[in-house]
Amino acid sequence: MMNTKLSLSQTKIIGFTIRLNDTRTRYGRSTISATLSSKPAYSGELKVVKETSGTEPLKKKNVSNEDNFLSKIAINYLSKTLQDTAGMSSSSSKSTGYDSLVDTATRVAGNLDIKQQHELVLVALDRAFPAVILSLIKMLLPPSKLSREMFALFTTVFFAWLVGPSEVRETEVNGKKEKSMVFIKKCRFLEQTNCVGMCTHLCKIPSQIFIKNSLGMPIYMMPDFDDLSCKMMFGQEPPEIKDDPVMKQPCFQFCKNENVSANKITS
Repeated sequence: MMNTKLSLSQTKIIGFTIRLNDTRTRYGRSTISATLSSKPAYSGELKVVKETSGTEPLKKKNVSNEDNFLSKIAINYLSKTLQDTAGMSSSSSKSTGYDSLVDTATRVAGNLDIKQQHELVLVALDRAFPAVILSLIKMLLPPSKLSREMFALFTTVFFAWLVGPSEVRETEVNGKKEKSMVFIKKCRFLEQTNCVGMCTHLCKIPSQIFIKNSLGMPIYMMPDFDDLSCKMMFGQEPPEIKDDPVMKQPCFQFCKNENVSANKITS
């Protein structure tokens, strides 16, 4: 007789998928529709390489108390938006501040496959930022040297609470030098999650898609998993997901998020 009883993890994934589809129906705008209807970038044979890296385990430090009032508001808002999108109860997490954001991201990564993670973050970002403002920015700042440099400067000023201290650096776009690259000295999200998979699938890839579709600005994010820094290059098209070097990046040797690293991209 066939065993039709679902495991706990299967039940969680089905529940998350139902809520994700419902949320996408209620909140899906052109950003999400364009992404989900575009040419698939996923392959059933593609998966994250498991633990082979020699990276030492990172000592997590609680720096939430160092966040100022406005930073705490932004952190709580993003965490709550992600929880609502995933259908999570905020009361189920005892963490606060940035720890709550990390805890929420960890739970999402542990219950959804990689493609679902991308889609859920896209829906959450779509809900977090008013469509009118995004459309206005896209209209007033079409891709140009000025807009790329403004996006870079804006990122360093307003998103330190999310990624940590960063600075604008000079780079080359279309053979000409301009200050449109953001260099994050040590990414706060990567440092706190200590997970290659979460960095890649809950931050890098969905952020690249969202910024391109919502603001009309191509961006390529290049995390360095040796020193935890990251380069955000505005105006540069990222490679296809399956061709991105980050997809071959092994997990940290001491990564405890085994259920995250074992996720497989499905078509």
